[in-house]
Amino acid sequence: MSFYTGAARRLFSRSPLCLTAPARLLHVTRPLGSDALFVHRNSSYNNETIPFEFNADNLKRAQEIIRKYPPQYKKAATIPLLDLAQRQNGWTSISVMNYVAKLLEVPPMRVYEVATFYTMFNREPVGKYFLQLCTTTPCQLCGSDEILDTIKNHLGIKQGQTTDDKLFTLVEVECAGACVNAPVLAVNDDYFEDLTPEATRRILDELKGGKQPKPGPVSGRMNCEPHGELTSLLSDPPGPGFRVRADL
Repeated sequence: MSFYTGAARRLFSRSPLCLTAPARLLHVTRPLGSDALFVHRNSSYNNETIPFEFNADNLKRAQEIIRKYPPQYKKAATIPLLDLAQRQNGWTSISVMNYVAKLLEVPPMRVYEVATFYTMFNREPVGKYFLQLCTTTPCQLCGSDEILDTIKNHLGIKQGQTTDDKLFTLVEVECAGACVNAPVLAVNDDYFEDLTPEATRRILDELKGGKQPKPGPVSGRMNCEPHGELTSLLSDPPGPGFRVRADL
């Protein structure tokens, strides 16, 4: 976007140079928007009147987490308690944040700041299976764009959307931290790696059918070992004292 400022217009309208020299243009970069809204807006499914509290098991776990910190620093338990609450509630609502703040005896704003900073906390409801597809450079070079198209076409949704049956929510993420196993799709807490379109459709169909597909590389390799045969560490490692002076 380019424009003349009011001061520049007044300056050049009074200057004889305006007949020969154009005013300097000011260029402003268009502000970038986020795909998430971090300012709370009351809605029928997310407002302070909707009660939330830990169930008996999670309350016990929360108390154990809080005891790990000195009493004056128990606010350090904000992240693990928010994570525990999100696992129970399915997402991080305003009631979840207020409950955690009350439990830790801190101002609610301190919890809001954490919940809106870390993308691991979902501020809107998500499906039963939260699909996080990595599309950073290593995954993209290994075909993540094709995997993204496969998921979109197979489920009939786009990034940021949830299927009508509330089973799947799809988002793109930046670096899942498993570049050697690219392309990578995280489904809740499980990673599915070395993906192909065929394997991706199979995984989605098994999830939809109530099954739990085996996480990890779908190529059959173990963890992040190289494709094919090993090229290093082919012999047994040396034992204690290897290359250590005899008099030590």
